[in-house]
Amino acid sequence: MLKVMTPLVPLLLAAGMLLGGNGLQATVLSLRGASEGFSTAAIGLLGTGYFAGYIIGCFVNPWLVREVGHIRVFAALAAMVAAGTLSYLLWINPWFWTTIRFVCGFCFAGLFAVMESWLNAASGNENRVRVFSIYRVVDLTCVASGQYLMPLIGVEGFLIFIAMSVLTCFSVIPVALFDRSNPAPPETFHVNPRTIWNISPIACIGCVSIGLTNTGFRLISPLHVQAMGLNLAQIATFLSLAIFGAALLQFPLGHLSDRLDRRLALMIASTGSGLAALFLAFAPESVFYAYIGSFFYGALSLPLYSLVAAHAYDRASSGQYVIVAAGLSFFFSLGAMIGPIAASLSFQVGGGMGLFCFLGAVQASLTLIAGYRLMVRPQQVTRAPSKV
Repeated sequence: MLKVMTPLVPLLLAAGMLLGGNGLQATVLSLRGASEGFSTAAIGLLGTGYFAGYIIGCFVNPWLVREVGHIRVFAALAAMVAAGTLSYLLWINPWFWTTIRFVCGFCFAGLFAVMESWLNAASGNENRVRVFSIYRVVDLTCVASGQYLMPLIGVEGFLIFIAMSVLTCFSVIPVALFDRSNPAPPETFHVNPRTIWNISPIACIGCVSIGLTNTGFRLISPLHVQAMGLNLAQIATFLSLAIFGAALLQFPLGHLSDRLDRRLALMIASTGSGLAALFLAFAPESVFYAYIGSFFYGALSLPLYSLVAAHAYDRASSGQYVIVAAGLSFFFSLGAMIGPIAASLSFQVGGGMGLFCFLGAVQASLTLIAGYRLMVRPQQVTRAPSKV
């Protein structure tokens, strides 16, 4: 593994800064929007706008990678995100913010596709989930740590937006100056959802489900715990515990998935995350129970994307990695467009209980579908034992 990961260290450093800033941005906009008088539905609309742009980016950005290469696309899109982050300060208005989130979503569709295809080009079927898990641990750890900029700086004023923009700008430096592992551009750039579906239906369904739940949890759950009376430091801890839980279980679940049928690992994780959501729904409202539920929900739900993505990459050829990454992002963003609105409506109707029952129902559905796919297509792709 060391030989595989060493050339990718600059990319992982860039990913940590970039994704840490992006994860913080979602929380800051949710809390700042609430303090500015945005309705819960308007805050949910910010997530929908982001993933509407994400869908467009899934189709356009693979073409950009083919035309100018991974490094130039990464630098250009990161610059657009940095500019967009500062633009929130120009006009505090939900529709204007939704427009900026649309642009940022377009950019991050390309940034994720570049980083994930880069990682997959450097790995094989025998170690793909472990490579991807290391990337996810970097991502989740930086996102969790970044949340504590909120109590340090606050969400009011302009300093938090400058800090997020600086993080995005710094992410370009390792990739532009030090990374020499730039993979070849894809042979084709046409993204056809039907092609991705034919490669792995459960990966497509899983991405939709993950989009529904992850965005709902990250955008709306801060409003729930804020209504419980938690301060900014406690809200940051609530979200960070979910992310640190995911970082702790990311590699063990990936290792399990490399040894067993990936769909079985998916069923285990989705069942556990559904039970954690029900715990959050019905446990007494207290800081302690919120922390416990958040930790276990994040530990079992946030690694799901790595499992379904690896299942798809197992069935793809090396020339399809960018296309598969963009295609999975497309299906994820379909769910993520609906997730914030569905979660905000669930929260408006049933409060925290409504929100977490919605999340639990989606996770239970994913478990059932994965079990069905395991029965109708029992044979898994053969993976050679790891030699690194």
